[in-house]
Amino acid sequence: MKTTWKPEEMAKMIDQTLLKAYVTEQDFEEFCRESARYGFKMVAINSAPVKRCREYLKGSGVHVGAAISFPLGQTTIETKVYETKQAIQEGADEIDYVVNLVELKSGNLDYVRREMESIVSICRQAGVTSKVIFENCYLTEEEKKTLCRIALEVKPDFIKTSTGFGTGGATVEDVRLMKSIVGDEIKVKAAGGIRDLDCALAMIEAGAERIGTSAGVKIVEELKERQDKANR
Repeated sequence: MKTTWKPEEMAKMIDQTLLKAYVTEQDFEEFCRESARYGFKMVAINSAPVKRCREYLKGSGVHVGAAISFPLGQTTIETKVYETKQAIQEGADEIDYVVNLVELKSGNLDYVRREMESIVSICRQAGVTSKVIFENCYLTEEEKKTLCRIALEVKPDFIKTSTGFGTGGATVEDVRLMKSIVGDEIKVKAAGGIRDLDCALAMIEAGAERIGTSAGVKIVEELKERQDKANR
């Protein structure tokens, strides 16, 4: 674990989110301008505003991430495939999709695997980063392990703890569990309830290689302030 982080390094660990249902055009523009200014790795948005956010972020180096079947995951594989393809066509270069937990809990693991293969395959062919959202707050430990094992077969780029819209978000314990199973084969993204620097650092120490949060600005500013104090 690194003992010191530069603010720009921390920013590159962060997927800055704006996933509310009542966002205005001005909100999106300001959000994208701010994300570009801080140099976050990605903006996480619903799939509908991908094209406009891609335009706002042109030349910034900030990725545009589309949330697919968000936040419940309760659409068919065919619907998720269509939404993924459309988002990529409109400029998304990262895809975060929500697993169908009804099928998982019903024991339909072939369905879960086929769903994951379908989305990951599209992303791989397009050169787009794929992330699989587990929504751990609704899962037993064995179900989390099962999803990790399926992911090891399919090889998405990331597995992700949460949407941030469930009854709970990322926990250090979940990040450690997921990392212990997938090792270096797949990266882990921690998301949901990460609102300050110490929480982000704890997730990174546990094995997360990406942080999903709406508090990216606060986290980076906290780091700057802490470093300023240390240098006085």
